[in-house]
This record gives sequence, C-alpha cells and structure tokens, in this order.
Amino acid sequence: MNMKDNDSQTGEVARTLVEFLEVAITMIVFLKGFYPSAAFERRRYMNVVVQRARHPELRDYIHSAASGLLPFIQKGLVERVAVIFFSSDNVPVERFIFKLTINLSSAASVEENQLEFALRSFLVKLSVANPLVKPLPPNCRWEVTAYLRSLPDVGSSKEGELWIPTDTKQWMKPPVITPVKSLNSEPLCLQLYLEHPSLSETQPCQAL
Repeated sequence: MNMKDNDSQTGEVARTLVEFLEVAITMIVFLKGFYPSAAFERRRYMNVVVQRARHPELRDYIHSAASGLLPFIQKGLVERVAVIFFSSDNVPVERFIFKLTINLSSAASVEENQLEFALRSFLVKLSVANPLVKPLPPNCRWEVTAYLRSLPDVGSSKEGELWIPTDTKQWMKPPVITPVKSLNSEPLCLQLYLEHPSLSETQPCQAL
C-alpha cells in the first residue's frame, strides 16, 4: 500500500467517524426530548434503528457541525466533541462528551466493517440511555462544541472560520461523570460519558 492509499484509508476512517457523530448527536437530541418526537423519523444505520431529524434546519445544523469537524479529525486535532444543554441563564446542565483519539499511522490498516462494528455498540447504548439523563429545565437550549488540541489559524483556514470561540460558563467544581461506553482499540480510542454539575452547585445556599 503506497502513501496515497494510506491517506485515502485514513480519510475513510475520519469520514466514518464524522458520519457516526452526526447520527449520535441526532440520537442525543431525540433522547433528551428537546423537540417533539414527530420532528424525527426512524432510520437504520449500521444495522441499528436510529433517529433522523425531519426538520431541514435542525438536520442541516447537525450535519454542518459534524462535517465541519472532518478536516480537524483528519489532522488529529479534535480531543472532544460535546453536546451541551444549557439553562435559560446559559449555564450548562448536562454534557454528552465524545472523547476521541485517532492513531493516524495505524488508520490505514483497519477494516471498515471492524470500525463500524465497534461504533455500532455506541448507538445501541444511546438508544437505551434514557435512565442516565436528567429532565431539562424550561427555556433551555443546546449546542455542539468541539475541543481542539490546538486552535486552527482562522486567517488561513477556511474550515477554521466555520467555528467560533465559545463563551460557555464553566462549573466551579468538578462535574459528576457517568460513563456510557468506551472503545480502546486501533486506530480509534473513543469514550462517551455524561457530565452533570456536582450536587453542591445545583443546590442554593441556605442562610444559617
């Protein structure tokens, strides 16, 4: 296999991961009940029943967020991808975190069906993850946030212009982490877990 073939196979791994993230983000939004169930339709992906957004704007937002990660994943710059739900005062109330590491040097040797088999288990977990999540507060919102190992040069990178720095408020104390699913293999290490604010942050202070 020559260098060109290696690059092509590495690109296939990145594209498969991006496609998976698009489906997974849609399933998370459906799981949270943020929109009426009629806003989604059942589809089959990787031999798993998943949800697809019916509304064009919602579908386009999720697609553009996921596909916009492709050049950064190919360069090994993406550390985490988060689906964050906020309260009305812009404080995070729940985070779905995909933490990923791709070994670009070994990506060329992986079979596509092996990668799909590994990613399928994450979709199965998401389909039954309802007991792990918490009800959303009124007037909440959500967004997709990417955490990069290094920032792209916006001036010389068209892809970098698609993303803007976030001003999301952070929790003052370490979050409560709930593992959902993990994969530790070549070329991809992937963890999916939930973050919630600690109990002390969610309870108001009481006067003595």
